[in-house]
Amino acid sequence: MEEETKDQATAADAEQEPKTSKNTVTVEEAGPCKKKLVIEIPEESIKAAIDEQYTELGREAVVPGFRKGRAPRRLLEKRFGKETNEQIKLKLLAEASEAAIKDNELDILGDPDIDFEKVELPAAGPMKFDFEAEVRPEFELPKLEGIAVNRAKLEVTDEQITREIEQLCRWAGVWTPREDGQVEQDDQVVADVLLRPELTEEEKATLAEEADKGEEEETNSTVIEAEAKLDNTEIYVRPHGSVGTVPIEKLDELLIGAKAGDKKTTTVEVPKTHFREEYRGRKIEIEINIKDIKYLKPSELNEAFLQRYQVETEEELRDLVRDNLQNQNESRIRNEMSEQIYQYLLDNTEFDLPLDIVARQAGTILQRQYINLLQRGLSRQQIEEQMEQLRAGSEDAAKEQLKTFFIMDKVADKLEIEVTEEEINGHIAQLAIQRGQRPEKMKEQMERDGSLAQFRMDIRQNKCINKLLESADITETEAAEATKKPKKAKKKTKKAKKTTKKKAQEKDQ
Repeated sequence: MEEETKDQATAADAEQEPKTSKNTVTVEEAGPCKKKLVIEIPEESIKAAIDEQYTELGREAVVPGFRKGRAPRRLLEKRFGKETNEQIKLKLLAEASEAAIKDNELDILGDPDIDFEKVELPAAGPMKFDFEAEVRPEFELPKLEGIAVNRAKLEVTDEQITREIEQLCRWAGVWTPREDGQVEQDDQVVADVLLRPELTEEEKATLAEEADKGEEEETNSTVIEAEAKLDNTEIYVRPHGSVGTVPIEKLDELLIGAKAGDKKTTTVEVPKTHFREEYRGRKIEIEINIKDIKYLKPSELNEAFLQRYQVETEEELRDLVRDNLQNQNESRIRNEMSEQIYQYLLDNTEFDLPLDIVARQAGTILQRQYINLLQRGLSRQQIEEQMEQLRAGSEDAAKEQLKTFFIMDKVADKLEIEVTEEEINGHIAQLAIQRGQRPEKMKEQMERDGSLAQFRMDIRQNKCINKLLESADITETEAAEATKKPKKAKKKTKKAKKTTKKKAQEKDQ
């Protein structure tokens, strides 16, 4: 009897529930990777939503003169109508747009672009609205098994080991006065240096004006502000060297053969991008007064040197160097093979990209470059001159980064590759050890600055590449031959693609 009463009550409630009709949804193409959805919510659904909202409001609203839950709807509509209608409208729009996206199986990027202000809740009749949404590009992946990959044959030779040990000895060497006293290639010259920037036309005019006023002493102090006298400056004799902070091409040609006590002068034009504002774009006369000349005397391969590398004999050192060089070779081979996988996927996958996302990505790239130029000390005008050139390439860079992201994301889905929390923590721990930080602190920092999501994505991409390499058709080739292959592929496709694993991972996040 009790069950029968419940069934009757349920049936009665069902009869009282307002009947609603389904929304009418039309999906239209609105451009590359963009859909326009036109949605019409029927009057019955709107009325049901209004009744539900006021029923809930009636139970909670406190109106003077009425007990809680006893205020008539007419009074509620008068008192709370505007605010309630807005809530109803937003709820209907959110539910209708979410249902339309789900029912039409649209994989949208970001949130729907709905102009809520332009949509009004009608007093009668249906409510119609539309919005555009960027959707994930649809494309077919190329064959993922048996990708042709060249594996460079790199072997560590005895000559390489010897050269590496010689380099270690040079790094541990001591700068020693040169006996014959003449500068040679790669020497170190100790000198007193005077930098005299050329006056601009404006400064020359100021100089002349102050001279006319008889303010010569003040003028001299003003003019030499940009001059710099550098005592006991160490100068390294190289083709692309610098004196102080001023870069000098063919510096070795200027100094080779000179002796202590000689004076060498030259004039250079400093780039407009130089970090010292007082030198940018100026011609600078450089006077070098040589005081001492030294050469780098390599360390002897003695017991003290071997102890630096925690070995006892030269043979042990050679074994250590061999292992290090082999690890470097393996890393280089792995990077080159990964690059070939990326290039294969890019060359054999075609699809349009969401234009708005490309624009935003290009903007992000430019913003990073702009900040970098600011940090280098350039003025706004100088930055703008460089930004014109950077803008020309930012869209291509954005397209390549986005294309790589979508391809690798689909590859990961197809191969069912995921990243576990344990894997993330393990990679963070390794990185923290390298940087001398605590893993938990590094993870907290990555969560705060938003880089943890990118880190997870990078790990997932690496797992994809490893999986693809497992089934790749790998041909072992000589190192020189292996490096030529990618160039031929780029020429054939006529695309100036320079994708690298690192570049592919610089997405905006």
